[in-house]
Amino acid sequence: MILADVMQRMSCGGASVTFAPSVQDWGMGFERYLTSRDTKIPNDLVERARHLYVQLSASQRSVRLLHGDLHHCNVLFDSDRGWVAIDPKGVVGENEFEVGASLRNPVERPELFASRKTVERRLSLYGARLLLDVDRAVSWCFAQAVLSAIWSVEDGAVVHATHPAIRLANEVLPLIAES
Repeated sequence: MILADVMQRMSCGGASVTFAPSVQDWGMGFERYLTSRDTKIPNDLVERARHLYVQLSASQRSVRLLHGDLHHCNVLFDSDRGWVAIDPKGVVGENEFEVGASLRNPVERPELFASRKTVERRLSLYGARLLLDVDRAVSWCFAQAVLSAIWSVEDGAVVHATHPAIRLANEVLPLIAES
C-alpha cells in the first residue's frame, strides 16, 4: 500500500513542533459551525463528531508533525526517491489521525471509498503496516469526515446527505458503535 509506505517514511515521532497548528486547533471548526446556526449538516452528527474529536485530541499518544492531507492526489512518483508526498498542510497529531484524508478519497468516487467494506479493508491494511490503533483511526475517520463537511460549508459548497464526507461519516458510524 503506497500511502502507508509514504506515511511510514514520513514518521519521525517525538519531535516538539511549535510552528504548525495542532489537531485541536483544526477542531475549532466544530465550534464555528455550531455557533453559525447552519443546518446543512445534521446537528446530532456534528455534536457526536465534535465530542469524539475532543476526546481523541485529549488522549493522543506520540504526537508528531503530520502531512495533514495525505491522499492519492498528494503522492507522486519520483524516479530517484520513489513515492513522495506533496502539498502538506502540516498539523501536529498522532499517526491515527493521518489516515483520515486517505479514507475520504478519492472524493470523486464516494460509492467506492465510502463503502464500509472498503473502509474496513483499508483500515486493516493501515493498522497492520503502521501498527495503528484501528479503533482510534476509525473514530478519527468519522470525526474528520464531519469536519471536512463543515469546511466544505465554510467554503460555500453545497452539502447535503449525499455529500461524500457525510456519506463516509454515516457509513463508519456503526463501526465506532461496535468498537
